[in-house]
Order: sequence, then structure tokens, then C-alpha cells
Amino acid sequence: MSNVPFQFTPADLQRYIEEQAIVARLIHEIGHTPTVPAAAAALGVDPEQIIKTLLFLLQPQDEAAGGNGSDNAVVVISHGERRVQAKLLAAHLGVSKRRVKLAPAETVLALLGYPAGGVPPFGHRYVLPVVLDASVTTAAARFGGVLYGGGGDDRTMMQVGLEELARILQPAVVAVS
Repeated sequence: MSNVPFQFTPADLQRYIEEQAIVARLIHEIGHTPTVPAAAAALGVDPEQIIKTLLFLLQPQDEAAGGNGSDNAVVVISHGERRVQAKLLAAHLGVSKRRVKLAPAETVLALLGYPAGGVPPFGHRYVLPVVLDASVTTAAARFGGVLYGGGGDDRTMMQVGLEELARILQPAVVAVS
């Protein structure tokens, strides 16, 4: 029996979008887009319109503690080439900066269900708290609210409006970059 979790696909994301009546559109086969600039170029949009869904752990995962680790995780949605500052995220969460770490790829897959580099902002394996970087709202306003995020793999993107994203996620909007 393998410990590798089942990996969701863009088809799973599409099903989730339909089941939840989310106003979003998947854009398939845009080419390999491992970086924000590559994704922006493939879509013909500004890099600031590209959102990235990141997973942070609040402490190193202790395998002996049991559970799935989701009680120590938070999803952060940022955009463009901005870097999430652990210090700002830690302050929002009320923990020491030393306790905030970017999750490794295998943990992203285990908790969110999608591979790092293609993680959509919703439709994850586990429902986790979400922090939306405040600068996303400012950037989205410049582009009519239109954003592009992961579509389930590194060859698929999703177009979604900021208002729809906020409606689905109900995130804490905090300056973390």
C-alpha cells in the first residue's frame, strides 16, 4: 500500500467549480508554466494578475502526533512575484516567525490534493484557513478584478474574479508580502 496521496486533476477542479456554482473558467494546455512570468506570458496578462496558492505550516509537522497535519496549516494567496513574509504571516497568526515554514511539495499534495505549481485557490482535499494578501485586492482593482490562478496542474490556469474568490474562500485579508 502506497503512502502517496491521490492527486486531483483539472477535471476534479472543473467538477468542484460546477458543483459549487463558482464563476470561474479553466484554461487548458497553455504550456509548461512553472513561474509567474511564464504563466503571465502564456496568458498575455500582467504578472500581477497571477495569483499563487501557497501552503504554510505553523510548525514542523510531527509525524508521531497523528492526524493529517491540517490543524497546523494555512493557505496563503499572494500574487505576481511578491514573496510572502513569514514575519507578517506569523504576526497575523499570533505565533513566532520561527514557527512559520513554507510546506514541502509532498505536504502540499497531501493536504491540498494538487501538485505544487498547479494548486488552485479552492477545491482542496482539506478545508484550511485562508489568508489573502491585501496587495491582491489592490492589484485586482487595476485589472477589473480579473485574476488567474492554478488550474490543477502546471499546464492549466483558472480565470476567476476577485469578488468570486472572496465569496468562495471568505479569507482573512492581511498584508503578508
